[in-house]
Amino acid sequence: MTIGGIITAIIFGAIIGALGRLIVPGKQSMPMWLTVLVGIVAALIGSALARMLDLSTKGFNFWEFLFQIGLAVIGVLLVASFWPKTGARPR
Repeated sequence: MTIGGIITAIIFGAIIGALGRLIVPGKQSMPMWLTVLVGIVAALIGSALARMLDLSTKGFNFWEFLFQIGLAVIGVLLVASFWPKTGARPR
């Protein structure tokens, strides 16, 4: 993988992660770097899943994008539930 591919994966992962985070209701207390990481993983798995199911379209691949967003939402839900809450005061 070239440096351009790595930069593209980070940017695309940030977009996918941010979209997943926007869809999940409520406040998530996870840092931005973790959102990007969830987005990168969701983008890679979503692309692989769409290719495995042979769901390809000409131009923009709607199915691949749908899988990526869905996996990002699931990833944000899982990570946010296990990530420690910041700013919470003990009673």
